[in-house]
Amino acid sequence: MDRIKERLAALRKEADDAIARAEEAETKNKKLEQQMLAHEQEIQSLQHRLSVQEAELDKLEGKVQESKALTQDAESNKTTVDSLQRKVALLEEELDAAEKHSKEVTEKLRQVDVKAEHFERHSQRLEQERDEWEKKYEEAEGKFRQSKAELDELVANMEGL
Repeated sequence: MDRIKERLAALRKEADDAIARAEEAETKNKKLEQQMLAHEQEIQSLQHRLSVQEAELDKLEGKVQESKALTQDAESNKTTVDSLQRKVALLEEELDAAEKHSKEVTEKLRQVDVKAEHFERHSQRLEQERDEWEKKYEEAEGKFRQSKAELDELVANMEGL
């Protein structure tokens, strides 16, 4: 009788431990899903910034082309040419800065994509781990029920004696 009680207590402890681990895995999973959502939002933000920068780049490239065309038309006027050349130089510097920024944003976006893939794989591993824990929990619960049924049957037999 004491062995059955000890075994029942051990099974209950195993079941409680399995439940605790399952809850911990669910908590970790939720945390990772929140992190993944934050990363997705960051990706969207970076994509928006990239599109804004690309539009700015296109705008600046248009300004550079416009400045170059004006320079060709106004070669006879030296002051105009000098002014336009300074404008072209400034726009090219802005273009270089915008291209550099665009490359940095693209690199950050790539890094965020890599991180998102990493977290997705991690999330999948955690989901698999959770599924394994759930399966172990169900098996433990089945063993617990079987042991309980055996114990109830034993109690009934003892009462019948």
